[in-house]
This record gives sequence, structure tokens and C-alpha cells, in this order.
Amino acid sequence: MDIKSGHSSPVMTDSPPISNSRLTIRQNRLPYSSAAATAISQNSNLLLTVPRKKTGILDDVKSNGWLDAMKSSSPPPTILNKDNLTSDAADMTYREWTLKYPSALSSFEKIMSFAKGKRIALFLDYDGTLSPIVEEPDCAYMSSAMRSAVQNVAKYFPTAIISGRSRDKVYEFVSLSELYYAGSHGMDIMSPAGESLNHEHSRTVSVNEQGKDVNLFQPASEFLPMIDKVLCSLIESTKDIKGVKVEDNKFCISVHYRNVEEKNWALVAQCVDDVIRTYPKLRLTHGRKVLEIRPVIDWDKGKAVTFLLESLGLNNCEDVLPIYVGDDRTDEDAFKVLRDGPNHGYGILVSAVPKDSNAFYSLCDPSEVMEFLKSLVTWKRSMG
Repeated sequence: MDIKSGHSSPVMTDSPPISNSRLTIRQNRLPYSSAAATAISQNSNLLLTVPRKKTGILDDVKSNGWLDAMKSSSPPPTILNKDNLTSDAADMTYREWTLKYPSALSSFEKIMSFAKGKRIALFLDYDGTLSPIVEEPDCAYMSSAMRSAVQNVAKYFPTAIISGRSRDKVYEFVSLSELYYAGSHGMDIMSPAGESLNHEHSRTVSVNEQGKDVNLFQPASEFLPMIDKVLCSLIESTKDIKGVKVEDNKFCISVHYRNVEEKNWALVAQCVDDVIRTYPKLRLTHGRKVLEIRPVIDWDKGKAVTFLLESLGLNNCEDVLPIYVGDDRTDEDAFKVLRDGPNHGYGILVSAVPKDSNAFYSLCDPSEVMEFLKSLVTWKRSMG
């Protein structure tokens, strides 16, 4: 598989915010190319280029749509829970949305009817899926009840955690050695001890705390020196902006502005641009109140799902049902693979507010994710 890409400059992708007059949003990620660059000038809502200094920082950011994108990265706190919506209209909007993306809990029997006689492979995002979104990224701990649910489901189905965080950080949060872990949006994949990753570029390493060997697959290893330099520069350039958190995710960097005053968001964006503008092999993407810098390679969570299915010997098999549960726009790549690719399965979007998605089903929050995992275990045990 060719993992190199022809990107020539960093870009940020994002979707326009949901309004009362529009229940769905556009596809939130398009491949960047010279042809795509032409399309940008025709529709700036599809792909937003990194702002360059022209006049004032704020005017420049506004002219390129960054400020709107940053504001729309998370729903307002007053509508985070579908049981506490601010109006009857909002409640109706959510109900209409669930007609398109039914609850995976209420649709559980239907999902399992397709699973009969098939092997389920389970893929899970971490933040916002297994743990709640929190103000301090280093405190995104999963509950002991959730850990137990994940551990139990992994007894019956091959299970992988696929996160934008570093693999080491996710492993620290989850602490279950029987899982596959894919950190840095799938650019750092680790097998459970004793299992292998069937790829010519995977390598075996020893896990010190267990003294057992695991396989690693890291398709972006050549970018590590560059990413380390950018990390140091970002820490230095943002150190005087109160609330900024620069997170080292090994093969990518996250600049969190969740705790930054909104009046300073434009400054955060400009600082990031000033650092990465001289690194054409890095690109900028946008998550939930976070700017993420990644290598420009043809690799994402969808590619990670395909790779893991191949490693498990489950790729292109008619008797396999992959299920991916995630909450963020970066999970859309995996949803799309399961919807449109040869490995047909179900994407489940975790969201309490309407979003357009490649997923088939929805869950409201991590508590419903836990109930879904428990239901999978109960179903498997009932099958004998």
C-alpha cells in the first residue's frame, strides 16, 4: 500500500456549523490536491486554507473562515445533552436526526440479526467515546465500569482502540494488554502481546513492564525528527497564551484551545501557522477545540481499520462484521471505509447533537457506549 501523498501545503478541514434551517452538514474531509485547491476558491465551506498574514491577525482569520470553524468545533454547553435541549425545536431536530441515524441500542436486535454467523471485529475511539470530553486532556480517564465493559467485550471479539492521542497515552488510560492500540490517528499500531501484525514493515519490540514482545507498525517514522522540532517551536510560540495546551502525540501534535479565551483563538491559529508554514510535509486539521498537525501521508483511521482487519485475517471476508464506534470528524474516515469499502460493517457515531456522518447508527454519550458493549457481551454469551 502506498502511504505517501502528493500534498504540497498544510490545510485545515472543517464543516460549517449546524443551523436551525439546515439539519445536516457537508462532508467534512476532502483530499487536498491541486484540483481541490481550485474548488476551494469556489466554495470556502468545503476546505479552509491556512491563513497568511495580510493585515491584522483577526481580520485575516475571519477572511479565511478559521474563527467560524474554531467556534463551531464543539456544540454550545446548553445543548450538549439531548435530554436537556434548550427548546422544543431543538428537541424535534434531534428526533428527526435519529430517524436518519437510529440509536444503536434501540436497533441492537437489527444489528445482531446481520451479525449471526459472522465474526465481529470491534474498533473504538477513546476521547468522547470511552471517556467524556474534559477540559484538561491529561485527565480524560475512563471509568472502572467502562474499563470492565471493554475488557469483557475483548474476551469475545478482537478489539482495537484507535485514537488521535499517542499510543502510549491511550495505553496508559485503558491499561488492557489484550487490545490492539492505534495511536496518532492510526500511525502507531501495536498488537497485544503474543499477537503479530502481518506486514513487512512491522517490527517486534519488547514491552518492558510485561517483558513480552509485541509488534509495532509505524508508517510515518521518517517524520519523527521533523515533528519533534515543530513540537518544540509550538510550545515556545504559544507559551504566553493562557490556556493553550500543546500535546505530544508522537506522530502528530495537538494544540488544544478549549481553555483559551475566545478573543485569543485567532492568535492561537496564527501562532500555529507561523510555525508550520515552512513544513510542507505537514498538514493541519481541526477537531473538537483542537488544531492537529500531522504528516502528509495517505493514512488515517480508515486505513488503520483496513490494516488491522488484514492483520487479523478478516479483510474482504463475507463472514466478518466490523463495527466502529467514534465521536469525532477524524472517525469519519473509518465510518466511510465500513460503509463504502469491501469490509462492509457499521459505523456508530457518538453524539448528543445532530451531525452529518458516514455512520449508520448513533449513541448519545459514553454511558450509552458502555451499554452497547455490555449488550454485545450478553448477546455473545446467549449464542453459546
